[in-house]
Amino acid sequence: MTTKRMSMWRNWRYDLPAALVVFLVALPLCLGIALASGASPLSGLIAGIVGGVVVGILSKSPLSVSGPAAGLTVIVLAAIQSLPSYEAFLLAVCLAGAIQLALGYARAGIIGDFIPSSVIKGMLAAIGIILILKQVPHAFGYDADYEGDHAFFQHDGQNTFSALLEMINHITPGAAIISLISLAFLFTWDNIQPKLNNALRYLPGPLVVVGFGVAANLAFQRYAPGLAIQPEHLVAVPVADSASAFFAQFSTPDFSMIGNPAIWSTAVTLALVASVETLLSIEAIDKLDPFKRITPTNRELKAQGIGNIVSGLIGGLPITSVIVRSSANVSSGGRTRMSTICHGLLLLLCVISIPTLLNQIPLAALAAVLIAVGYKLTKPAIFMQKFAKGWEHFIPFTATILAILMTDLLVGIGVGIVVGMGFVIVQNWRAAIVTVTDGNKYHISCKKDLFFIHKYDLKQTLDRIPEGSSVLLDFSKVNFIDLDNVEIIQDFMTAAPHKDIALTVKNPNKSSTTLSELIHEAA
Repeated sequence: MTTKRMSMWRNWRYDLPAALVVFLVALPLCLGIALASGASPLSGLIAGIVGGVVVGILSKSPLSVSGPAAGLTVIVLAAIQSLPSYEAFLLAVCLAGAIQLALGYARAGIIGDFIPSSVIKGMLAAIGIILILKQVPHAFGYDADYEGDHAFFQHDGQNTFSALLEMINHITPGAAIISLISLAFLFTWDNIQPKLNNALRYLPGPLVVVGFGVAANLAFQRYAPGLAIQPEHLVAVPVADSASAFFAQFSTPDFSMIGNPAIWSTAVTLALVASVETLLSIEAIDKLDPFKRITPTNRELKAQGIGNIVSGLIGGLPITSVIVRSSANVSSGGRTRMSTICHGLLLLLCVISIPTLLNQIPLAALAAVLIAVGYKLTKPAIFMQKFAKGWEHFIPFTATILAILMTDLLVGIGVGIVVGMGFVIVQNWRAAIVTVTDGNKYHISCKKDLFFIHKYDLKQTLDRIPEGSSVLLDFSKVNFIDLDNVEIIQDFMTAAPHKDIALTVKNPNKSSTTLSELIHEAA
């Protein structure tokens, strides 16, 4: 599809349904992350609105959706508890945004380019598995864990798997009925919808599920009170009497605290973690984009920085690009930034005008939506594709998944990168030096540049050359040899006459200055 056809205004029939889905996913996540961070629910909604509207307008990412992120929860909670006031924390959010803006101008966005694709795919699959594992309790009416939590260990001493066992003792029948019917509909709808040729083709399945959840619970309340879902298992949007009362709840930063070192320490931490999480999310979403568009990462850091400045100025939590909301956007057919912007506007309009209606939505219905999104990220076919590409792809992929499941996103990504680097080192070490023999004649050639990891192989190869041999050292394909290997070669050249070894060196590359000089001196 051409760039012209990808205009926001030309794709509204795809973007508006996707915006509805992202809005429904983002609403409980904004509230849950705010509560888990020790902040008011409104602060999470503000961050979601700013992430949708402000970052959506400024960013060049067609599919990324920003808002409060679970990855920042621990940092935000510790900062709110340790800083003098929430207004002081808001100042740290503004400063973090300014630092991100500076990182964008410093072109720090290239960091994401150094993350292996197997690690990014592993991150997406891990998020999918986490969505399923974390949302199953909500689907059955057990809401001890907050919406949006991705960490393995929970604040109540439970972990992801023990929470599933605990859920068995707290199943809410009405929630289970709603979620199971909703899941059956979503998976069926995904197969039917692409084949339709009428207006129903653009009907979002999650919207139907949410409507069904509200209607079913109302029916339970009237005809089967034993199945009715209690208020604590419903969405809980703060209700204001009027728009003016709503905006009166906003907070502003305390700029008098700008000289406090703790403010700056929090700001730097938020800026770095939020930037890394954003770059990871952008890299992942670009890989999910069916049109294979590439997001300018430096522009994204600038947009995120401005978004955090605005969010901090009006009382919101820090924001990043969020993989869950972005994945929901992709899976719902979003095509341009219009879906991101409209989801932010929907958050704003609905929170102001119809919070009471929103508070009728069962969390079980939203859990079904997120489970369906999670399945799309971690289909068995994805694992088979990575396995078919070889162990060097599959092992970093699975290591990333396991590490994220057992720790958190950033730690898991770090583990995946280390494992991936291990395979790079092994691959570069293997078959760098090739030896061909014909009697007492030896042809030793280097297929790759020689680094410190090749020292052992090179030394063992040269040590095995018997006395009285004829040796050709072929460096014609080498552009670089580090000093450690140069010394090994120099030692061999010095010892060759004493072992009656006839040595010839073939065409050392001129860019390998040290070796060229060494050979020239030996000659």
